[in-house]
Amino acid sequence: MLRGLRALLALLLVAALPLTAAAAVDAAEAAKAHALFERAWEDSARFFPEWASFRGDHRHGDRLSDASPAGEQRFDRQVREWLAEARSIDRSRLGPQDRISLDMFISQNQRLVEQQAFPGLRTMTLGALGGVQSRFAELMQVVPTASKPQVQQLLARMAAYPGHMDQQIERLQRGIALGFVPSRDVLDRVLLQIDAQLPAQLEDTPFWRPFTRLGPDIPEAERALLQAAGRDAVEQQVLPALRRLRAFVAGDYRAQARVDGAMLHYPDGQRIYAMQVAHSTTTRLTPRQIHDLGLRELARLRPQMEAVLRTQGFTDDFPRFVRRLSTDPKHLAPSPEALLAGYREIGKRIDGELPRLFAELPRTPWGVRPMPAHMDAHRAEYYQGPAMDGSRAGFFFANAAAYRTRPLWAMETLVAHEAVPGHHLQVARAAELRELPPFRRNAWGYTAYVEGWALYAETLGFELGLYADAPSRFGHLQSQALRAARLVVDTGLHAFGWSRQRCIDFMVDATGMDRDFLAGEIDRYSSWPGQALGYMIGRLKIEELRDRAQAKLEDRFDIRRFHNAVIDHGALPLDTLEGLIDDWIEAQAKAP
Repeated sequence: MLRGLRALLALLLVAALPLTAAAAVDAAEAAKAHALFERAWEDSARFFPEWASFRGDHRHGDRLSDASPAGEQRFDRQVREWLAEARSIDRSRLGPQDRISLDMFISQNQRLVEQQAFPGLRTMTLGALGGVQSRFAELMQVVPTASKPQVQQLLARMAAYPGHMDQQIERLQRGIALGFVPSRDVLDRVLLQIDAQLPAQLEDTPFWRPFTRLGPDIPEAERALLQAAGRDAVEQQVLPALRRLRAFVAGDYRAQARVDGAMLHYPDGQRIYAMQVAHSTTTRLTPRQIHDLGLRELARLRPQMEAVLRTQGFTDDFPRFVRRLSTDPKHLAPSPEALLAGYREIGKRIDGELPRLFAELPRTPWGVRPMPAHMDAHRAEYYQGPAMDGSRAGFFFANAAAYRTRPLWAMETLVAHEAVPGHHLQVARAAELRELPPFRRNAWGYTAYVEGWALYAETLGFELGLYADAPSRFGHLQSQALRAARLVVDTGLHAFGWSRQRCIDFMVDATGMDRDFLAGEIDRYSSWPGQALGYMIGRLKIEELRDRAQAKLEDRFDIRRFHNAVIDHGALPLDTLEGLIDDWIEAQAKAP
């Protein structure tokens, strides 16, 4: 609303003041762009109310998205209209920041239009990391229930869930007809995730939890009525719908599953994978170039890893020694609670050092939480961003249940990636950049930037006092090797015909990590082609830009201002980031 008022004021000023024609055109064109950005943002919340809830907008919290063919067509048509309207705006008459926003708006919607060409791909909504099978459970973590109207919103959403699930099952059925069904291994993980949401006791489901945190201002009598309604909704609406999904996946859908999920074997799979690679990396790198880059990075990292291990008694058989190091009780937390406490202590240490590397820091706090019980037992840790209005903190979700396979020496680099100075610092900072349009403050779609920053953030650990002992240094190198190996196996699987087993064996040899964990990783890459490529490619680009800035600015280089130059525009395509940093370098060189 405020942005709309600013746009209106700009137009009124144009009419009232004796400005030049060029200035008037600039103001009018900027107002058109701002109005489009705001309208598309508002419309997106109506199209995808679940997404709006995650970003802290609960105005549509009584609804779920329309997953029917008609709903999909309406959104597709809207995206094409947004794109046409954006292309009608004269970019040359916008200011620098608005030009970036327009370019990003066009590129984001162009990506959606490109995906419209592959209807089969769009039916692949069940993934190893989550999807239709877990999205509603994840939504239960963020829906507010502090007031009676908020609880009534949730009850309406639960009433809509059976119809929404029927739409999702229909979409999966279309996928069968089009030849797009995930691999059996992925679907087996999906079934385990569904089963974890269907415990014997209703109170143990993720769907009951919102009713356990009702606000204290709700009178006791109303609280009891709302909880009774919640119990009925979970029992009669949510759980039966989820069971229908399970029956379909375990039956007709799994019967059509592929032995592997290599995109190479799907209809038009080569074109689809090329598109996914371009979207994930925001580069023109080919699968072969990315594959070779991964091999080179591994060749660089392996001697460093072995050198550290030699200080711990390593002689040969790399995977076996790493496995021994990973299972030594002295390197493991004694309990899930101890693991969580360890993550929090590391985060506290890092927080105190951040002003040395950043000129400005976000104000939004972050915390550590155990991963919900319905998640895959082998799932990697992850980060959930804050609400954009500051009403909810960011959270690092740790796999506390897997504490016996999470060595202490891997924890520092993990906190640096998922929390600070990684995802939380970057995402929370972006959310607070009020001068940017909302879609830029919440731009998770640029994997190479978002994940590249987080992987680069791991390398800052040395400057933050982390990795002081040999095992922790190895943990850092192992994490980097994992991301380098991803370049090899993702392209190997989807472009070069590697089997799932070959990918797992390669990852074990490259990293020494737990085989079961790495099997889960391969299934993740299978069900989300190309996503894993962004991490290392983004990190290398940020390091390249830092080296360039240091070389050109020499004594004038300020690492604190460089880091803010990288994160103070929200997530970006890598070529846009490069242009902005080049401009920053030039401005710093000319500064008095």
